[in-house]
Amino acid sequence: MKRYNIYFMAGLMILTVITACKKIDAIHPHDSIDLNTGFESISDALKWDIGTYANFRGAQSIAGAVTDIQADQLNITLSNGNNNTDLYKWGAFLQAGDVGGTWGNYGNITQINIAIAGFKTIKTTSAADAAKLSQYTGDLYLARAFYYHALIVRYGKAYDDANSAAANPGVPLVLTYDINALPARASVKAVYDQILSDITTAEGLLAGVTGAQGAHSFNIDVATALEARVRLHMHDWAGAYAAATKLINSGKYPLVNNLADLQNYWYNDGTQEDIYQCFASITELAGGNLTFTNFTNSTKAYNPSYLPTKSIVDMYANTDIRKATYFSNLPVNINDVKANLNLVFKYPGNPAFYPKGTISNGVNASKVFRIGEMYLIAAEAAAGNSDEANALKYLNLLHAARVAGSTINASGTALTDAIRNERTLELAFEGFRLDDLKRWHLGFTRGTPQNADVLLGQGITLTIAATDNKFVWAIPPYDMTLNKNLTQNPGW
Repeated sequence: MKRYNIYFMAGLMILTVITACKKIDAIHPHDSIDLNTGFESISDALKWDIGTYANFRGAQSIAGAVTDIQADQLNITLSNGNNNTDLYKWGAFLQAGDVGGTWGNYGNITQINIAIAGFKTIKTTSAADAAKLSQYTGDLYLARAFYYHALIVRYGKAYDDANSAAANPGVPLVLTYDINALPARASVKAVYDQILSDITTAEGLLAGVTGAQGAHSFNIDVATALEARVRLHMHDWAGAYAAATKLINSGKYPLVNNLADLQNYWYNDGTQEDIYQCFASITELAGGNLTFTNFTNSTKAYNPSYLPTKSIVDMYANTDIRKATYFSNLPVNINDVKANLNLVFKYPGNPAFYPKGTISNGVNASKVFRIGEMYLIAAEAAAGNSDEANALKYLNLLHAARVAGSTINASGTALTDAIRNERTLELAFEGFRLDDLKRWHLGFTRGTPQNADVLLGQGITLTIAATDNKFVWAIPPYDMTLNKNLTQNPGW
């Protein structure tokens, strides 16, 4: 029987993906790729580039809520309907669809590898076309770096130092399209080295593509933002600081410092702080997220699957403009239990993306890179490099924009705690929390609930040790069966 693995099957889907973005002539059957005719002109390259962005946008729609559900800032409600329940309980979530979706990044990587090889065969006839091909190629390398980083933070151990990273298994490095490949896991260090190599290549190819607020296309600033994020995870304090401050000091992405503008930024997908925002429109929607809201017209109340804990809501000062933006106290009706509770309201649905007079579909454009994260990276990297003056500088620039008139003064471990607290406040419910706890080597006890009457009884006061194996996800069993060169993570 012929063997099919994820790397091969993803390749078969590429024409369908491209067709969904821009209609092309059906020269070949749906289930085949003719690499000899798929890369003949710059217009072919454009079609692959459109497919790359379509895949990237789709990957963002499953990326955030899953890790937040597993972490400590949410409680599961009675109306959950088995929405990642095992993940929330740190139970047998090996087969959870959304967890497996992250491993599905290999499908996108396969398509990128095909395109990288194919673009090298395209002959351009003008300087303008050569510049376009260079940009499209840069898009490929940057997307591949992003996907590999998403994979390594979930399926590999934290990068503590070069020696341990070289000893710990990471994920398979698949850099060329090979139908028969059965790759073993590369080391954590090798994967990070490849990510940095791809970013460096992308930075060269995108050097002439200027960044701008709310950009929907990759550019040099997006490459720099990914570099800052990756180097932070590597504890490369100097590199992370240099990349983050380069974006901050550019002045292109000023911080929002008032409630009206911050709410417009999140609710209506403003762009002031956005280094990269996925494109969305009423006819070309991003993934909707009703996990935290889910208004029900029949009851005129909300019926969310997950509620923020009282502990996370109470972390915010009442003068913090994030509190009135990220949360909203609203009527809920959960299994006929009625109450007014704080809901996560960071993604209420942009009114521009659903017909006027209808219920929100929960669609907001994904904010993949924004300047607030860069201030936090600069602060943490400076502190890691024993530069407390600059750590306080960037910490307070962000903090003062969100809490007018407030200043943080701390040093040593208190400064480290303050930076971590500010990161928790700023990036709540954006998919960072589980990865942050993992790289900080911190366990948790799930926060105090707002109202236990609307919650499932399991997992409410869950305590997880920093050494728990499930901070690192399992390689999906299907791939373990197909590829005997793979080894499973401990504890699975």
